[in-house]
Amino acid sequence: MTDEQNQNHEEPVIRDKRRIDPETGEVRHAHASDADGAPAEGAPEAAGAEAGAGSDTDAAGEAGAEASDLAEDEYELTVDDILNAANAEVQEPSDEHLADLKRVTAEYANYRKRTEANRELERERAVGAAVAVLLPVLDDLDRAEKHGDLEGDTPFATIAAKLRAQVEKLGLTSFGEVGEPFDPQHHEAIFQQQSDEVEVDTVADVVETGYNLGSVQLRPAKVVVKTPQ
Repeated sequence: MTDEQNQNHEEPVIRDKRRIDPETGEVRHAHASDADGAPAEGAPEAAGAEAGAGSDTDAAGEAGAEASDLAEDEYELTVDDILNAANAEVQEPSDEHLADLKRVTAEYANYRKRTEANRELERERAVGAAVAVLLPVLDDLDRAEKHGDLEGDTPFATIAAKLRAQVEKLGLTSFGEVGEPFDPQHHEAIFQQQSDEVEVDTVADVVETGYNLGSVQLRPAKVVVKTPQ
């Protein structure tokens, strides 16, 4: 190959048109010298292309900002929806919550009733234990009354009346009357006799009066029972 041929032979020109710089990682901007075979006069067009690229970048930035604002609006709207739903749940509770509320209210009402009933029962038992020691004295007063020792305005009759009045204020009540039906829950039969005058078991005589204090039975009544033949 002659020297003239070597001079006429042109070396190939390699242009790097990659938008991202492989070394810096930044976006490259188009230059007039990068155009394919474009003369220097084409520089204004390259400048226009660069301006267009800048406009695309600005548009992309504005689009990203709008997307960010939209995401924030959607987030705020979601929070508002949650708060509104919570407020609506409080103002208008669901059927399940109403059922739970009714159940808890009923359980509390039952617990309160049981507690009050147990408290009253314990009080009656405590008072009954104190009054029970006076039952023999009341039995003596009943016997004295049957013998006529409490008639008139005697001191003994006055003391007996005061004692009975005080125990009645504590809630003590007596039971066991002649002629009433026999009840094994309240009467203790110490003797039975058959009679054609009755059709059911009936109290014929009260040997010892029974006493209750509230709902607590301190002592059953000891009675003689007539049974039908």
